[in-house]
Amino acid sequence: MEFTLGQVAAILNGKVVGDENQKVSRLDKIQEGKRGGISFLSNEKYTSFIYETEATAVIVSNNFTPIKEVKTNLIRVEDAYTGFTQLLEAYAMMMKNSMVGIEEPSYIDASSQIGEQAYRGAFSYIGKNCKIGEAVKIYSHAHIGNRVQIGNNVIIHTGAKICADTVIGNNCEIHPGAVIGSDGFGFAPQPDGTYKTIPQIGNVILEDNVSVGANSTIDCATMGSTIIKKGAKIDNMVQIAHNVIIGENTVIASQTGISGSTEIGKNCVIAGKAGIVGHIKIADNTTIGANTGISKSILKSGTTLFGYIAMDMKKFLKSYTIFKKLDSIEDRIRELEKKQ
Repeated sequence: MEFTLGQVAAILNGKVVGDENQKVSRLDKIQEGKRGGISFLSNEKYTSFIYETEATAVIVSNNFTPIKEVKTNLIRVEDAYTGFTQLLEAYAMMMKNSMVGIEEPSYIDASSQIGEQAYRGAFSYIGKNCKIGEAVKIYSHAHIGNRVQIGNNVIIHTGAKICADTVIGNNCEIHPGAVIGSDGFGFAPQPDGTYKTIPQIGNVILEDNVSVGANSTIDCATMGSTIIKKGAKIDNMVQIAHNVIIGENTVIASQTGISGSTEIGKNCVIAGKAGIVGHIKIADNTTIGANTGISKSILKSGTTLFGYIAMDMKKFLKSYTIFKKLDSIEDRIRELEKKQ
């Protein structure tokens, strides 16, 4: 897609310093900018590149004052980083809206419904009795199981699997390889040491504006629903077990595992490789550090936890300073023991 600098400035509510009729068709890093590209400058570390870049235009904040001649065109906005983010969002939306129609071969059961402005990529599959909203994009090799409900403006990326009875709200995005609604890990131990499979007959509900990263898995409930509430963001390779509830606007980083029937509050931040046991509750606004193990409920809102097994962060840091000195402490104890 190609845009004039005047059109870009209009999107960002900015002002062009230079030739507003020049055109751009690409987003570039400022240090790699070439003709036809547009960059941005928000970090002072990269200021030198604005005098060298070959980009057609650079987005800058209104308070930017050049110390020598700038050869490129400038688009001045209130905040350059925010402006460039807005441009990325607009570009992504335009690219999304450009994908309309049906590629062959693809399959949709005659009993299923799909709204207008939808896109179905080659080898995508839609099962029986599905209800799919408007402007939904289903990319190649995606699988939509029976009785799935999907809202408007949803993106199902290549190779994602949406299992039977899943409910997905509006404006959600499921990235490549994610699996939504696979069986929960339900096995009953038997007297002879074997395990009997417990049928998993529930489903998964994703509310509006949820993002699920590549190769993440969200298991269906044993009964009832596994629920990811509106605005939650899940990174790549995250495991969410059966009957878990994730609160609004909670973010979960890569390789975290959350065991069954745990309830996590809203606006929580869970860093990478955290491990959370089942059947506990975590309060709103909780922050859990990387590699942290959570073995019991966190009931106080705003708690920050770090360490394995988790403890209060201040206590952990105090203990860690002692831990680093254990060698010297041990030597001192041995010297004292020799003197007795």
